[in-house]
Amino acid sequence: MTEVPRPLYRDPMHDGATDPTVIWNRAERAWWLVYTSRRATAPDRRDVGWVHGTDLGVASSADGGVTWLYRGTIDGLGTEWGRHTYWAPEIVDDGSTYHMYVSVIRGVPGAWHPHERHIRHYTSPDLVRWTYRSTLALSSPYVIDACVAALPGGGYRLWYKDEADDSHTWAADSPDLYTWQVKGPAVTISAHEGPNVFALGGRHWMIVDEWHGQRVLRSDDLETWQPLGLILDEPGSGEHDGGCGHHADVVVTGEEALAFYFTHLDGPGGGRRSAVHAARLRVRGDELTCDRDEKLTGPILPVEGPVTHP
Repeated sequence: MTEVPRPLYRDPMHDGATDPTVIWNRAERAWWLVYTSRRATAPDRRDVGWVHGTDLGVASSADGGVTWLYRGTIDGLGTEWGRHTYWAPEIVDDGSTYHMYVSVIRGVPGAWHPHERHIRHYTSPDLVRWTYRSTLALSSPYVIDACVAALPGGGYRLWYKDEADDSHTWAADSPDLYTWQVKGPAVTISAHEGPNVFALGGRHWMIVDEWHGQRVLRSDDLETWQPLGLILDEPGSGEHDGGCGHHADVVVTGEEALAFYFTHLDGPGGGRRSAVHAARLRVRGDELTCDRDEKLTGPILPVEGPVTHP
């Protein structure tokens, strides 16, 4: 057993790894971490240009998530000339094809607004070669942070942040991962981003980033969500884990799960820089618990691939 490093991962190119998603690469038989590679080392122009113009970075792990090797960035996502912005990838494996839903902004804006954000759908056989399929027609032209999960009765649901609706989470349904029908608002209790939905302990859970921790919500039917408390809100004691945990992805590993989240670096010179961490999630009664200071020993992810249920 090997102790898992803290933090788990830092991007060696720009030191701005954020919005992580973790997916099993069937061809390589390794776990891939795909993330927004913020340009934290860009010159300080006193604007937010460094948050834009971002690629999707990739790191891989062949030892069950203990160590991660930077591999590069995902190419071939452009649908027009120029440099553009790619945020918050969500990747779903249907067994033969990978589907990626990524937030895209045209160009490299120096300001947050009024630049449109859209969610695009791409497919790939191997997580390397990507084909553009569509730009999703959703509730507004200011949508980011896709999360997709299979519905118990068949089909899929997409949750996403609609910045035009006070940064609430909306939902859309699809029978096939290609065509989507907007359902309407799903979570309106607060302004937030980064919804992530998963099943654990016989219940459905959603966590959303309220920028002071992850709000936990519970559901029996994926329709009505009951807000509970916060996780990843109190500072951790690990290196560069002193702030709240942002924009998390969850991988279920059986009776437990792992949250992969990012923090801004501690101390002088931290500023824009960020790091990815992992923490164990458990269901205790009707609550979802997370102790970010729990020491993890590897492997933390199944070395033979995702846990499947009969």
